This record gives sequence, structure tokens and C-alpha cells, in this order.
Amino acid sequence: MKKTFKLEGLDCANCAAKIEHGVKALDGVSSATVNFMTTKMVIEGDDTKFEEIEKAAMAIAKRIEPDVVIKKA
Repeated sequence: MKKTFKLEGLDCANCAAKIEHGVKALDGVSSATVNFMTTKMVIEGDDTKFEEIEKAAMAIAKRIEPDVVIKKA
């Protein structure tokens, strides 16, 4: 499964890289990218674990960039 999210309020390229690194390390994630310029996060992963992956990715993004608003694109 592949989903795209909009990270509104992402204002730090280093934070985008940290979020990407953290999401890539999650169990079941086959690929993850966070594009600072478009403020989009694309996650591709195991269909059976995707709900858990999505929750964990949102938690990582909030921890690194607390003011970011995550929306499904």
C-alpha cells in the first residue's frame, strides 16, 4: 500500500530528513520519502501493518515538528 500525506507547517529541511529517517525505520515500511519543498510524505509499506505504520509515522512527525498538521493528500 502507498499513501501520501501533506505536512502543513513543515518549516525545517533537517526536520524533514529526521522524519523520513524515522519512518523508514518502522517495521513494515518498504519506502518513505519526505519532500521539504512540497511538504509531502509518501509511505509505502505492508498492507496488513499500514494502520500501525500510519499512526507511528504521525507520532514521529509530531515529535520532531510539533506544530506540523498532517493531512491525507
